[in-house]
Amino acid sequence: MDDTTEDRVLDGRVRLRQPVRGYRAGLDAALLAAACDAQPGQRVIEAGCGTGGALLAAAARRTGAKFVGVERDPSALVLARENIAANKMEDRVQVVAGDVGLRFAGLGLPVFDGALANPPFFDDPTALRGPAAERRGAWMADDGLEAWIGFLSKAVREGGTITLIHRADRLADILALLAPKTGSAQVRPILPFIDQPAKRVLVRAIKTGKAPLKLLPPLILHDREGGKHTAEAEAILRGEAALEWC
Repeated sequence: MDDTTEDRVLDGRVRLRQPVRGYRAGLDAALLAAACDAQPGQRVIEAGCGTGGALLAAAARRTGAKFVGVERDPSALVLARENIAANKMEDRVQVVAGDVGLRFAGLGLPVFDGALANPPFFDDPTALRGPAAERRGAWMADDGLEAWIGFLSKAVREGGTITLIHRADRLADILALLAPKTGSAQVRPILPFIDQPAKRVLVRAIKTGKAPLKLLPPLILHDREGGKHTAEAEAILRGEAALEWC
């Protein structure tokens, strides 16, 4: 496809073809992959995997685990399959056509040990200036955040983990939607600079978990000394460190 670029992530360990104009995996996908703590032998599903940015980075980090991505956009699905092959991960990573707005049971897959997602950031069309048509599916959750968290909750076994990245101002909604089925939630704020409020949060919860909520130390992305990223953020983006959970 001439309207794609080939990018390198995880310090060049992962090749990723993605559209020039459509949704492109970026920092949020990289942080979601770094937050995946799948153990050897475990199975992980990503809802809305796009062209495989987070999926392949998580697989590169967690070489003993197996991954399945679910994507409804046919063109993104084609690129995701090509990216899996280009990175020689066919034995551990696959993608399937599916819609988060539909039931997980309709995929015909057994439940997973873990689930990942970077849900669309908006679910109210009146609260967002209309995105370009090629980006709407990635930016607008047609069935709402509730459908995404419902899908993730059904996709994992009891004791399985749900990990997602989203807007910080939706944290209360995320925790409320997770509460009926999960517990042991942990929240890691993502701050642009040390003196600015969080714009993103990473949230991890355990299905049927009982431990109280934990608010973890934040990840600071940038410093004001001229470097693009803080040393911690740079190590995470290069794949030299992971985002740890308690």
